[in-house]
Amino acid sequence: MNGSANRMDGPYPGGAAGFGQAVRNSLTMAYRALLKVKHTPELWFDVTLQPILFTLMFAYLFGGAIAGDVRGYLPIIIPGILVQTVITTSIVTGVQLREDMEKGVFDRFRSLPIARIAPLAGALMADSIRYAIASVLTFTVGYLIGYRPAGGLGYVAVAAALVIVCAWSVSWIFAFFGVSARTASGVQGVSMLVLLPLTILSNAFVPVETLPNWLQWFVKLNPVSHLVSAVRDLANAGTFSRELAISLAGAAAIVAVFAPLTVRVYMRRA
Repeated sequence: MNGSANRMDGPYPGGAAGFGQAVRNSLTMAYRALLKVKHTPELWFDVTLQPILFTLMFAYLFGGAIAGDVRGYLPIIIPGILVQTVITTSIVTGVQLREDMEKGVFDRFRSLPIARIAPLAGALMADSIRYAIASVLTFTVGYLIGYRPAGGLGYVAVAAALVIVCAWSVSWIFAFFGVSARTASGVQGVSMLVLLPLTILSNAFVPVETLPNWLQWFVKLNPVSHLVSAVRDLANAGTFSRELAISLAGAAAIVAVFAPLTVRVYMRRA
């Protein structure tokens, strides 16, 4: 029986056995995505160099102006940099999916006896590792320059997990762009057009009270602001606030809408 005959035509056909096979195939694809670093290490610059540079740059550039000194600004900026860095990193999901489809990689996957959903699921799994690396580096750099989260290590871990979950949900939006757009550059352009205003026009870098009244309403409604506030409440105060519930509800809503859309378009085109 040849490869195309063995190929799984559904996302994970065959009931429980088919689902288990799909999970194993997805893990293999995630490993493949991580192996790209061996040949193109620059793919990791956004989750290694960016959190280090952004943390140092914003802390020392705006710390004195906003909080009077760097140490006083760290409880504000570290959660903000964490959310900004990790959420921005989720754009890579869509860009790399589009690049693989443009290069014909997915055409080769079609001839393999694997679940068709595996390349998409594997990409999303691999990017979760990237989010975790960015989270660890951000908190580590913050600690080295004086950040001491009052919530303690446990709440810091919960805060990082929250950001990873929310970034994973947002990556479904960019995965949808990736399987729908015509070019990788188009995916990146549209993604930045959506994400840049949300991350900049938020409470990530400055207190909302310092903004003009006409801008405060948008910042307060901005989902990124809710996520930043939830991270601050966890890391700085050790509390599970209303912002946490709003962030998780928003993440669930994004997945509920964009996961089926992405899978539908992907299964039609991959």
